This record gives sequence, C-alpha cells and structure tokens, in this order.
Amino acid sequence: MRTAWEEAGWEQLGDGVARRRMAGWDETIGGIAGSSGVMIVDTGATLRDGADLRRTVRGVLGRDVTHVALTHPHFDHVLGTAAFAGVEVFGAAGLADLLRRSKDTLRDAAIRHGVDPDAAAEAADLLVAPHHHVHGQLTVDLGDRQVLLANVGPGHTAHDLAVLAPGRHGAREIVFCGDLVEESGEPQAGRDALPQRWPAALDRLLALGGEDALYVPGHGAVVDAAFVRAQREALATRFGVAPAS
Repeated sequence: MRTAWEEAGWEQLGDGVARRRMAGWDETIGGIAGSSGVMIVDTGATLRDGADLRRTVRGVLGRDVTHVALTHPHFDHVLGTAAFAGVEVFGAAGLADLLRRSKDTLRDAAIRHGVDPDAAAEAADLLVAPHHHVHGQLTVDLGDRQVLLANVGPGHTAHDLAVLAPGRHGAREIVFCGDLVEESGEPQAGRDALPQRWPAALDRLLALGGEDALYVPGHGAVVDAAFVRAQREALATRFGVAPAS
C-alpha cells in the first residue's frame, strides 16, 4: 500500500522522512517531519518549484514547513527559497553573504541551464539568504525528532551542509548529502569547487552518518556508505589527493 508521501510523488525513506527527485535537473529535495516542525532540505530551481514543494508537504502532513536547510549555493537547490515565506532558513557559515553577492550569477546559471529567464530573474531578486549559520554542527528541534545540521565542507562548494535525520525505533539514520555525493553521474566540480578538499569532506560525511546510514545524494538514487567511500577514492584519484589514512 502506497504511503501519503508516495501518493504525492515522493520516495519515503523512513518514518517521517522522504525525498523528491525534481524534474529537469534531478536535484533531490528532502522532507523531515517531527511532532512540532517540518524541515525541507533544498528548495528547487524556481519560485514555482518552491511553491509546489510547500503545497505538497502541506497536503501530505496537514501542516506547513517550518525550517529550510540549504545544502549548497547552486541555483537548482536554492532559488525556490522565497516561496517559503516566514520559514527559518539554515545554511553553512558564509552562505548568506555569498548568496547576497551572487544573485546575478545564480540567475545567469539558471538561464544557462534552461530556466525561463523571467522565472530565473524573479527567483534571484527575491532570494532568501539563511538566517542561521552553521559553523560546525547544529541541532534543530522538530519536537520528537532532533535533526543534525553539519558543515562538512568545503568540497563541491565552499559551503556544503549535510543534514542527518535520526532513525526512529532502531531504523537507519538518513543523511542528505547535497552534491557532495552524486549517483546519477560523475560528481560535478565547477569553478566554485575545492577539489583538493573534497575527499576530506566525504570523510567527515561518513563519520557523521556511519556505516549503516542511508546516504541521499544531491542527484540520483539513495546509496550506502560503501558507495560514498568509493566516490571519495575516485575523487582523490581524479584530483591527486593522498589516500585516506
């Protein structure tokens, strides 16, 4: 029998935890529900995406999103944030200043990748920067669930945030990785990547989740620790980084 999340087009990963792979750029959006709060992980590429996500979560849970966590500053993960008016927004330390400075860059990147120019300009103009800055780790209280935000970067960008949802009743922990991990293709190292430091970021990610966690890439299917470790070694080889000790 399909769950309410699945009926709404999401993939349920655990009790109160789901994710949605968006059309277009296949970016993953996470949803984490507690008794008194709901967190969404990333917000899509446009205000329309963000509004659709907010409406869908409300339809499944009967209540609104209360917290947004942004995993990194790329257009397909942040440009829907303004659709979540009044919601507390979290990001890695330094992300807020970067987004304020980079609205034109985000708009241009979105247009270059196929977003309608007017939609891209609107989303960039209204972009909401994080209110809360994660330097190391920060726990967010959703009532009966404590979600851990961890600044595990830099790597894919200078501002990579991971989100750990603890499992309930002995279930596996679930780690939303952003684009530090990609399953549907080779990890993308753009001009804002710090490739020499990326393998160490994956070491921190693995330490956060452990061997038994589910790891949710920014793009692609859910993976396990072995996949993350193999991707870490591939990146180390690709960028000439010493093997893990």
